Amino acid sequence: MPLLVVGISVLVLLLLMTRLRLNGFAALLLVAVGVALVQGIPVATIPDVLSEGIGDQIGDTMLTIGLGAMVGRVMGDAGAAQRIAGRLLDAFGPRWVQVAMVVTSMLIGVTMFYEVAFVIIVPIAFTLVRVTGAKLLWVGLPMSIALSTMHSFLPPHPGPTAVAATFHASVGLTLFYGLFVAVPAGALIALTWPRLPFVARLTPAIPKGLVSEREFTDEEMPGLGWSLCVAMFPVVLIVAAAVTDMAASGERPFLNVVAFVGSAPIALLLTLCLAVWAFGPRIGRSLSDVGASCGSAAQAMAMILLVIGAGGAFKNVLVEGGISDYIKDVTDGWSISPIVLAWLVAVILRIALGSATVAVVTASGVALPLLAGSGVHPEVMVLAVACGSIAFSHVNDPGFWLFKEYFNLSVIEAIKVRTSYTTVLAVLGLGGVLVVERVLDVLSL
Repeated sequence: MPLLVVGISVLVLLLLMTRLRLNGFAALLLVAVGVALVQGIPVATIPDVLSEGIGDQIGDTMLTIGLGAMVGRVMGDAGAAQRIAGRLLDAFGPRWVQVAMVVTSMLIGVTMFYEVAFVIIVPIAFTLVRVTGAKLLWVGLPMSIALSTMHSFLPPHPGPTAVAATFHASVGLTLFYGLFVAVPAGALIALTWPRLPFVARLTPAIPKGLVSEREFTDEEMPGLGWSLCVAMFPVVLIVAAAVTDMAASGERPFLNVVAFVGSAPIALLLTLCLAVWAFGPRIGRSLSDVGASCGSAAQAMAMILLVIGAGGAFKNVLVEGGISDYIKDVTDGWSISPIVLAWLVAVILRIALGSATVAVVTASGVALPLLAGSGVHPEVMVLAVACGSIAFSHVNDPGFWLFKEYFNLSVIEAIKVRTSYTTVLAVLGLGGVLVVERVLDVLSL
């Protein structure tokens, strides 16, 4: 049974990494090979399946995470991250630092991918930890939860946008309705989870090499205007591209230029150039000093990228092994509410495959025939599938490894924190979606 294979593979992976202390990259590849053999993937093609999975995952994340880490390190070494963190503390106060993180993350995360927004904001979170003396998860976890919610629940992120196209739903209305679900659910979990005993007991340190250890005087730091300009520059470019894509159509050179400049890798590359120009003199007297700063960030990211790539290989083996097709066949005959079915199928696929995008696309295909004649608003169906796709993030999800490595957690600790918060978010999201559908029904009477 394919789902049993998934369960056993996860247990073996945990055993390799916790009991045997095997490196995460090697452990993921070993388990991926084992699953491929069990699922009947031809031996000769297994290396290609692994390479394809690694290539797809690294191709999507290496430029974003690598450039984002360099931007963050340049800002940290120049004192810009400390300047922004100090202003957030002045505005919200040390007592409300978590609220500052939630507000900032939700505003930036509405249109930006989780990974992109994460690497942009995390240097500020690290600096706040150092300045305030707070625990890393006390400051960083609200940021991650808020970004996870925005990325998984709302268009123009890829999963919800793809499902909206399948259901012929309005992207604008989906975003509008979704905000009433995502904002309260995300804020509630973001402010609650760091206070739970099993989270509060964890005291990970900031990973070495990702943030400057130096504490700057006020005179040494750049002005707030330049600091915010560099931090928000990729946000503006990416948001502008997303808005233009939704508002305009056709094949015009201007639209192509906007899409190019607003793509995450190009936006971050331009931001790195801006950061080097604006802050380079504060880091050192020559470009080699700035290069050393970027090199330090790249070295710190090397193992993180390898682990994320191996997670992509594991995910691709599960997909190629036919597990998504098996789940689709099993759920085709279920006779329950279309909203609940769409959510449940997305949850099952997310657990089995790890990929939120694969989960939402496959779940939408299962639920699409149920939409006709059901009376359910298509935008609500989009939200149901999107909410289900965030549940049970664990070792077959590359985003799990990004979270684990940046917050310096063990595998078991990351499961306790991330798997639990993503699951509760999915359940709260379903409740919110059902409420939205009921309100829309009442208003349409």
